[in-house]
Amino acid sequence: MVERHDFTIESEPGIDLFVREVRDTPSPGGVPVVLVHGARVSGIASFDLAVPGGSVAEDLALAGHRVFVMDARGYGRSTRPAEMNGDPADCPPLVRSSEVVRDLAGVVRAVRDRTGAAQIALLGWATGGMWVGHYATLYPDTVSHLVLHNALYGGTRGHPSLGPGSDLEDPMHAGRFNATALGGYRLNSADGLLGSWDASIPTDRLDDWRDPAVAEAYVEAALASDDTAGSRTPPSFRAPTGALEDSFYLASGRQLWDGSLISAPTLIIRSERDFWSRPEDVELLREHLTHAQPVQSIALPQATHYVHVDRPEAGRARFLEAVRRFLADRRGSANGAP
Repeated sequence: MVERHDFTIESEPGIDLFVREVRDTPSPGGVPVVLVHGARVSGIASFDLAVPGGSVAEDLALAGHRVFVMDARGYGRSTRPAEMNGDPADCPPLVRSSEVVRDLAGVVRAVRDRTGAAQIALLGWATGGMWVGHYATLYPDTVSHLVLHNALYGGTRGHPSLGPGSDLEDPMHAGRFNATALGGYRLNSADGLLGSWDASIPTDRLDDWRDPAVAEAYVEAALASDDTAGSRTPPSFRAPTGALEDSFYLASGRQLWDGSLISAPTLIIRSERDFWSRPEDVELLREHLTHAQPVQSIALPQATHYVHVDRPEAGRARFLEAVRRFLADRRGSANGAP
């Protein structure tokens, strides 16, 4: 039987982070796994929905892993910067990559202490992939496996919705993120959550591709992650904009970290219909991963950005099988066989 235990850890003085452990009751033999959400929706809504087909955390727990779902600062049940209680126009974009990496370092320390494992596997979705990659360049000895799921890497220009020429660019300063207009955080309603998902599904029969119960649970969990959501009409949850600024510059040709500093076995998963990552991100990252062995990349035909919560036949089954097989390979891991 799968069990869940919620707890908090201190990342830095005044910064408490929410973490959920998901595990099967028999003693798990697989490497511990930390799941890292993206720029908008926090951990539980991203990875542990309480409906069939909505929990990657439970699927990996049933495969023998102790799984940990975290909220970075500014998200979900973790400490939010004080500025998020005021007008978003009154502060610059909040929670940049360097802060989330410090939070991830705190969670990894706690997981290592809790499990006794020397190394931890990391899986990041979208901006979460950027964050776990950044972390793995700084703390390579703590990472057994690295999974980047629909993540930007940067180093190349051209992006239809994130880089120069997009709504994120400052109209008065070419090539600069529009921090004045976007402010420190943004509000997200139910319509905004499902709109991008709907648009990426390659059929008008949305329910054939995505279980409506999963979509409903996703929206409910996202709104429930912010205890102020019901105070606004329509209900909406807050998400920091620092991840958007980082992503804008990655889509402008910059990089936050270099793949040559990663030594952990690495799996790159990209959905064909993803609107966040690009084929160029996969190609350049593979080229830069000179010390990561092995390196695998998987393209999921016709799959969406949300493939891990789409129906099994829409790519979810292939996604899960790829992750399970990769995590079962203990080559290069200090936790398992040589």
